[in-house]
Amino acid sequence: MSQAPNNPSAASARPAAGPGIGGFGGGHPGRGGPVAKPKDWKTTLRRLWSYFGKEKALLAFIFAMVLADSAITLAGPYLIGVAIDSMSPEGGYVDFTRLEIALIALVSAYATDGALTFAQGWLMAGVSQRMVMSLRRALFAKIQKLPLRFFDTRSHGELMSRLSNDIDNVSTTVAQAVVQAMTGSISILGALAMMLYLSPLLTLASLITVPAVFLLTKTIARKTGPLFKEQQVRLGVLNGHVEETISGIHIVKAFNREQEVIREFDAINEELCRVGIQAQIRSGFLMPIMNVIGNLGFAAIAITGAWLAVESLITVGVIASFLSYSRQFVRPLNDLANTFNLLQSGIAGAERVFEVLDEEEEPADRPEAVPLDRPDGHVRFERVDFGYRPDVPILRDISFEAPAGSSTALVGPTGAGKTTIVNLLTRFYDVTGGSIRIDGRDIRDYTLDSLRRCFGIVLQDTYLFSGTIKENIGYGKPDATDGEIREAASMAGAEAFIRRLPNGYDTVLSENGGNLSQGQRQLLAIARVFLAKPSILILDEATSSIDTRTELQIQEALLQAMKGRTSFIIAHRLNTIREADRIMVIDQGQIVEQGSHDELMARQGVYYGMFMNQFGHLESAAGH
Repeated sequence: MSQAPNNPSAASARPAAGPGIGGFGGGHPGRGGPVAKPKDWKTTLRRLWSYFGKEKALLAFIFAMVLADSAITLAGPYLIGVAIDSMSPEGGYVDFTRLEIALIALVSAYATDGALTFAQGWLMAGVSQRMVMSLRRALFAKIQKLPLRFFDTRSHGELMSRLSNDIDNVSTTVAQAVVQAMTGSISILGALAMMLYLSPLLTLASLITVPAVFLLTKTIARKTGPLFKEQQVRLGVLNGHVEETISGIHIVKAFNREQEVIREFDAINEELCRVGIQAQIRSGFLMPIMNVIGNLGFAAIAITGAWLAVESLITVGVIASFLSYSRQFVRPLNDLANTFNLLQSGIAGAERVFEVLDEEEEPADRPEAVPLDRPDGHVRFERVDFGYRPDVPILRDISFEAPAGSSTALVGPTGAGKTTIVNLLTRFYDVTGGSIRIDGRDIRDYTLDSLRRCFGIVLQDTYLFSGTIKENIGYGKPDATDGEIREAASMAGAEAFIRRLPNGYDTVLSENGGNLSQGQRQLLAIARVFLAKPSILILDEATSSIDTRTELQIQEALLQAMKGRTSFIIAHRLNTIREADRIMVIDQGQIVEQGSHDELMARQGVYYGMFMNQFGHLESAAGH
């Protein structure tokens, strides 16, 4: 396509006639709304696992390193106990050989532990970033496949939040939680085994705090999960407000609404702050209480160990080793609890990403679909019905024919369904009744890609991408040569102003061509159409927002572009469509009149009234 549709950012209520033209017009729904309940976190984790792809082999290697590291870490407390007992053996002398071996082994164990921990972090950082890159790629690719009705009903900033903030949460969770979960689980099992080996009775004393840990973790997780989910939603709302405010900053300033915008931002920001504080406070309860529980466990071990030592059932070195193992047992429980909070935040972000990935895509091509090659551009609507919602019909029983190379103008009041007709023709939406045919075949029987390539669209609000003028003209034909681009610009009447720019065709445009005038942007859009050489041309209020002198220049370019092409012109300025082969008056989703300008004026019906309202004073002046 030669012109990408442009979704405005201003949030507005949807008119009864439906959402503009699937990206040609319309806004988003109001911000906020009910917070969705968290989904099944196990399902979300399984879906995340599928995005690791080839990284699963490296994860297995990291797991092997964790096993080795945990074994070495478990040896540390045992060696400490050996060192202590070597300094106070029965007989009253120090076993220096045993002490030396224990200390060398202890230093070696700690050095190896440090190296393995660093290697795990290094490798896991790469694994997490590549996995998240894959997830981000899948989300962005999905967005390209979604129908325009999806974007008509969602804030752009909220979608940006899913691509950035939610993905970042997943990245943080994967990078930290995976290794912590593996290390913590192995440490707990290993420490428990060593504790049972050293003293079953002391082990029993240390385990009295475990039920309290699990009960605490479960209780806090049940409270914090929905809060982390809501925090992500509120962050998306905030991003949506910031995005639309920046996009519409000219309107904000023109209507002196800066303070109102600030108040709206403060309200949303305060709500995000409130939810964030609740989530952090409730999750923050976990570690202090866990520390209290851990200290109670140490006290139980100290009392029980002292009694066993007095009874000569264990040595002082065993008590020292056991205290270290107990710390290795309790600390991973704390870490796992903290990891669970991190996991809650990551799952909340992942769920929001998967919500988009689960959205219904544009209809797939039918199995028998064929490419639309070298179309003549003969268009026929046959008893077409359509509604953006099933209970609100927009078009009813629309039938007309546009021969190849003809020009058809669509006029009527706002919300009558003019742009909806073009929406259906381009298959941004599919008809709910009847059919649309191009060159005698239902458009649903053509491949969607080839169908859209036959259209060229020039909108009232031209969208230009950040990049050079040459890149913007060539957007619809990436393999175009410099000569073809210059020829298209010349045919559109844009060559003159482009040559006056400092860098000509290599001039870099700011966002949406903000460093060009509206008329210059329109000429570039028309040049884009010339280069794409579409069979069917759609002009949606292409000259409604420019001055009369520029309009005449653009009209000449449009007339040149329309030669030999089937054209559909949506216009409120009726003087721009007087030469159209057919003018159709659309009102309340139906064709109430159609014919040439002269035929409709002679009929003195709806079109006559519209024309006289615009130009009756000029006709009277000309009569005098």
